[in-house]
Amino acid sequence: MIKKLKPVLLLLFSAIALTLYAFYPLGKTNDYGPIPAETMTNEAAFNTMMQVVAHPRCVNCHPSDGVPKRGMDAHPHPFGRDSASSKLGFNTLLCASCHTDTNDNYAGQPGAPHWGLAPPSMAWEGLSKTEIARVMLDTSKNGNRTHEELLEHLTEDELVLWAFNPGLHPDGTAREKPPIREENYKKAVKIWFENGAVVPE
Repeated sequence: MIKKLKPVLLLLFSAIALTLYAFYPLGKTNDYGPIPAETMTNEAAFNTMMQVVAHPRCVNCHPSDGVPKRGMDAHPHPFGRDSASSKLGFNTLLCASCHTDTNDNYAGQPGAPHWGLAPPSMAWEGLSKTEIARVMLDTSKNGNRTHEELLEHLTEDELVLWAFNPGLHPDGTAREKPPIREENYKKAVKIWFENGAVVPE
């Protein structure tokens, strides 16, 4: 009887092992898997959203000193540029003079529509996640944007979404993306605003 059951048990355990591996592969994280909306609390949605909003891909264009930053280490933009005269560029050279509406992967030049810095009132370089959120929600600083307008900006603006398609460095290597997928980011932003955009303490 036991001998007859051995093949059946072996198949059963193999099926269970393969199923577990499919959902939890060894050496992998589940960061890029879809997140069910019904399981995401306000705080979880906030933290997921902030993995993008507080990532260098976003913060580099929200400098506190008026100097655009580059890379994961947030080093200053080359050529000694600053944005004292305009959020769109410099005294005689606008950002759009070099940055077009799309990435130039041949030259390694990043690009997206209306490429430029956030206004000084929206500077959040050096701020914590909760501080960034409070600045973002402050209508005296965000251009008098409502929650609906902020939701649209964060989930539809091509410059914001460039973070998920940042192109290539001049040496041909890929620029690092935020640690979560675009789908999960958008879902988290929507849930956070649906819950009243409450900033966790």
